[in-house]
Amino acid sequence: MKTRRLGKTGLMVSEIGFGGEWLERHTETEGIELIRYASEKGINMLDCWMADPKSRNIIGEGMKENRDQWFIQGHIGSTWKDGQYFRTREMKYVRPAFEDLLKRLQTDYIDLGMIHYVDSEEEWEKIQHSDYLDYVMELKEKGVIRHIGMSSHNPKVAMKAVESGYIEMILFSINPAFDMLPASEDIDTMFAEEFDAGLKGIDPDRAMLYKACEENDVGITVMKGFAGGRLFDAKRSPFGVCLTPVQCIHYALTRPAVCSIMCGYDTKEQVDAAVGYETASETEKDYASVIANAPFHSYRGECTYCGHCKPCAANLDIAMINKFYDLATMQPQIPVTVQSHYELLEYKASECIGCHLCEARCPFGVPIAERMEKTAKLFGC
Repeated sequence: MKTRRLGKTGLMVSEIGFGGEWLERHTETEGIELIRYASEKGINMLDCWMADPKSRNIIGEGMKENRDQWFIQGHIGSTWKDGQYFRTREMKYVRPAFEDLLKRLQTDYIDLGMIHYVDSEEEWEKIQHSDYLDYVMELKEKGVIRHIGMSSHNPKVAMKAVESGYIEMILFSINPAFDMLPASEDIDTMFAEEFDAGLKGIDPDRAMLYKACEENDVGITVMKGFAGGRLFDAKRSPFGVCLTPVQCIHYALTRPAVCSIMCGYDTKEQVDAAVGYETASETEKDYASVIANAPFHSYRGECTYCGHCKPCAANLDIAMINKFYDLATMQPQIPVTVQSHYELLEYKASECIGCHLCEARCPFGVPIAERMEKTAKLFGC
C-alpha cells in the first residue's frame, strides 16, 4: 500500500481509505472483521461522519488493538437525535456527540477533527464567529484533535476553507461526473439540470480548488468517488458507460492535492478490489478512454445513498429504500432477494408523509417524496 503526505498535517495516509458509512448494515462481528481486514491490507485512513452508536462501536472495537496505526477523520457537528443522524452547530448537541465519538471509538484523540458538511457560503461565514468554531479550536489547543479539517461538496466553500489558514485538509466529493458540474451553495439546485455539451472538461471552480489546495499544502481526501456505485453501471452512469473501481480510484488520486480516497465496503472482496489499485496496470487504470466519447446525461436527481437526507420524520431509511428501488428497476422483474430485503425494512416507503424536509437536505436534488411513492407502488408496500 502506497502512502501520501496529507498536506500540512504531515500525516502519511494510505492511498486507499475506509469510508465507514455502511457499517451499520452489518453485525458488529462482521464490521469489526472488515476493519481489521482493511488494516491488514495496509489501509490506515478511516472516515467516521456517522453519528449512530453501532457504527462508532464497531470502529472502536475494530481499531482498539492498533489504534496508533490508524488516522481517523472524526466529524464535529454530526450528532444523534431521536435515534437518527442530525447535522447541527448547536453546542448542546455538538459537544455530547463528540464526547460520545471519543468514548465509542475508545480513544482520547482524533487525528483529523472535521468541521462537518458545509456546502453553503452563508453557513461558512456564520461558523467563523461562533461557539461551534470556538469549540473546534479548543479541541485543537488541548490536543484532543490533532488537525482541523472540513467536509464539503461545494468548491466555492472549500476554497474559503483553503484560504482560511486554519483548515489543514478537506474531505471533498470527487469523481469524473461531479468534476464537470458547476458550483452551487443551494443544496436544492446543487447540480445542473443537464450536462451542457460544452462541459467536456473539469469545471473551472473545481480546477481552481485543486490548484489552491496544492499551492497552500492543503491535502484532500475523497468522498463519493464511486457516486454510490452508479458509475459501475452504464445504465445508471451519467456518462452512459461504466467505469471500474480502479478507474474511479485512479481518477480521484490523479487530482492535484488528493492523498486518499474513502471507499465504502460491504465485503472483504470489495476491500480487495479497491486495494487492487496498487498493483493494477496502466491499462486497467485508464478512465480517459472510457469517458472521452461517452454521451453526457443529467446527474441531478440521482441518489448516491449518502444519508444526508436524514433525519426522516417517519423514520424511513431513505438511502436504503432508494438503493433497493434502483436495484429493482435495473431488472425486467424485481429480484426475489431485493424484494425480501426491502420487506425486512422496519419502515416502508408507503409510510412517507410527504413533508419534503429531506429534499432540502439532499445535495443532489433527488425528488425523494416522489421516489417513495414509486417505490411503494413497485414493492406493494
